[in-house]
Amino acid sequence: MTILSEADAKTLLKKVLTYSKADECEVSLDGEEWNNIRYALNKVSTCGSKVYKTLSVQSAYGKKVGVATIDEFDESSLEKVVRRSEEIAQLAPENPEYVGLLGPQHYLPPSGFFESTASISAVDRAKAVAQSIQVAKSQKQTVAGYLEDRTGYSALMNTKGLFAYYPSTKVNFSATIRTENGTGSGYATQGVSDFPKLNTALATQIALQKALGSVSARAIEPGKYTVILEPLAAAVLLEHLFRSLDARSADEGRSFLSKSGGKTKLGERIMDERVTIFSDPTNPELPASPWADDGRAQEKINWIEKGVVKNLSYSRYWAQKKGVKAVPSPSNIMMAGGTATLDELVRTTQRGILVTKFWYIRSVDPQSLLVTGLTRDGTFYIENGKIKHPVKNFRFNESPIIMLNNLEMLGKVERIVSSEGSFTNYLIPAMKIREFTFTSLSDAV
Repeated sequence: MTILSEADAKTLLKKVLTYSKADECEVSLDGEEWNNIRYALNKVSTCGSKVYKTLSVQSAYGKKVGVATIDEFDESSLEKVVRRSEEIAQLAPENPEYVGLLGPQHYLPPSGFFESTASISAVDRAKAVAQSIQVAKSQKQTVAGYLEDRTGYSALMNTKGLFAYYPSTKVNFSATIRTENGTGSGYATQGVSDFPKLNTALATQIALQKALGSVSARAIEPGKYTVILEPLAAAVLLEHLFRSLDARSADEGRSFLSKSGGKTKLGERIMDERVTIFSDPTNPELPASPWADDGRAQEKINWIEKGVVKNLSYSRYWAQKKGVKAVPSPSNIMMAGGTATLDELVRTTQRGILVTKFWYIRSVDPQSLLVTGLTRDGTFYIENGKIKHPVKNFRFNESPIIMLNNLEMLGKVERIVSSEGSFTNYLIPAMKIREFTFTSLSDAV
């Protein structure tokens, strides 16, 4: 796939806008080449590739708005999609929350495109997977895994003079090893933007150690334990917090950040003062788009700073209604960490549980962010600063807000890939938490 350059994208979008007869028109363009390779039982099972390019046109007459999308790019098709969006707009009822288009914006320089990833070949993918399989075979174990690479771009232009362009690359990898007798399981994941940083052998070695170490797990009583959450386990709980940093839901009483009388917890300390959660599109370890879907500029912003709620995201409509700055939802998100290694977190724990991964997480109470789920792929009992033996998996009931109030130590930050279906990448530290609630045992391995 040829990624459209900034100049080519601008030329195409300008042409589309020449067809517009609406009061306002905005055109967005997205393109991507997505390649993947999947393997199981130490053999490649499938390879896939998907290439697409999509154009979306939004036309507005006053507050009557219509959107049409197309993936054909000849001139007659381009004009047709503009006409269609205008027809839809004229038929639509007025949208009372439509606030019009943005004018030109100033964006931070993009940093998420790496030619080394854009030029990955089928041979490169096969070699990366072969290294993973070799690690499993070296110990007579069986591995299954998935590797995907994405190279894409987004562009936006409107009749108010706004233009935005962002090219990006990303690689996600995961591996699961199950022991021959089926009683041990280990998992590891890695996400990078720059392909040479991917180390499938190292990630698979971690999964192998987890699998071999989790054989013949013992059952222990559920209850409240000190836990050490590896970054992946912490991240899939924190996702529920990240998705809830929205001002409107808080103002309308639908959020854990809501208070009685239409007030919110903005400006209040709601968790341990060591917790800082922020976004930064220029972070070299997790680069992201410097602009939001509606064209607003992204910037480095602290959402939670030293335990205090410092910012919430506002749509342009809600910000206008409240008389505040419109802050877009983040294009990446991360949490500040400490300096401790995972081994150091274990050594400082007298009695506790090491959790590799959580899965099948579901909401129990949105008002408190209480969620439930299960441990998986390597859960271990710690005693006197050492891992003593594997334990059977648990079901848990916990809120990330309570969890971050019971923080004891923070480890080093790692880039991880969410295992809960989104494949979103985060920068998250390992963390030691007291009084984490396990409610029952699970037979899952």
